[in-house]
Amino acid sequence: MTLERTFTRNVPKPWGSTDLRPWNAHHGEGLAIGEVWFQRTDRQASESALLLKILFTSEPLSIQVHPNDAYAQLIGLGHGKCEAWYILSALPDARIALGLKRSVSPSELRASIESGSIVELVQWRHVKSGDAILVVAGTIHAIGSGIVVAEIQQRSEATFRLFDFGRQRELHTDHAIAAASGAHAARQAPSRKLSKQRTLLAADQHFVLERIELPPASEWELVAPGETWLFVLDGGAKVGALDAGKGEAIFLEADSASIRVRSAGLQGLLAYVGARANPNLLRTLEGKDAGIPKSNQEQSFLQSELMLALAPSLWRP
Repeated sequence: MTLERTFTRNVPKPWGSTDLRPWNAHHGEGLAIGEVWFQRTDRQASESALLLKILFTSEPLSIQVHPNDAYAQLIGLGHGKCEAWYILSALPDARIALGLKRSVSPSELRASIESGSIVELVQWRHVKSGDAILVVAGTIHAIGSGIVVAEIQQRSEATFRLFDFGRQRELHTDHAIAAASGAHAARQAPSRKLSKQRTLLAADQHFVLERIELPPASEWELVAPGETWLFVLDGGAKVGALDAGKGEAIFLEADSASIRVRSAGLQGLLAYVGARANPNLLRTLEGKDAGIPKSNQEQSFLQSELMLALAPSLWRP
């Protein structure tokens, strides 16, 4: 059973920013930080399946692709990398690239990498604060300048660059072509309200990403049978015995925690391992469910799953 406040690690990147406020205290030190990683407090604990980070871009990232699990394992990696982005802030003309304007063959993709025309082949779109984007493994993508992004991903740094905007870093053409789908940009599934408090932003076979909005001075219970990350977008709350404010993150696994919301309310992101939204994730302490309507059979299944997670010693053979 685990309930931890996370700590952060700043990762320099050539496309990063020297001022990370209000999400991080780093500013004015002359060092460009591109990523802030949220790490578990228990350094002896097993590595988490997911990685939560914030990206700060003063220049565009490389045009890149991440492998799926099958290709990653083929080349000796443990697993691939699917990720989802939530736009925290964006300049008026900020853009991301997701997928291609049209489907291409491997030979056409190679030619576009070698000529640099891949920049025109990717599908660029404008983004604004509050947008959510699912980046399925194998999708060619990029993040433009002037954006702050909260990202949840499979814990992997397997990244193959196709174009780097003149930064002269190594490209990974062969791996990129093998890993990329080469497909037209897929349509993003729209966000969907699960309840008054919960909005489903993205779901993949590896994780689910939700936005929650809890009213001021309300009390809730967060039930986390599996690995779960809570990131505070605004407001704050006491989560169990831990205070959580804007820009902070809490890690839970096989545990549950009360959420006592402060007077400013709480807006946050919840990311957790699983292929579909957990209907029993959040409920009021008064007993009123804030999740997805579910059948008696689903309730019984979820209760069994939670018992297995919260009391594993009772189920040992």
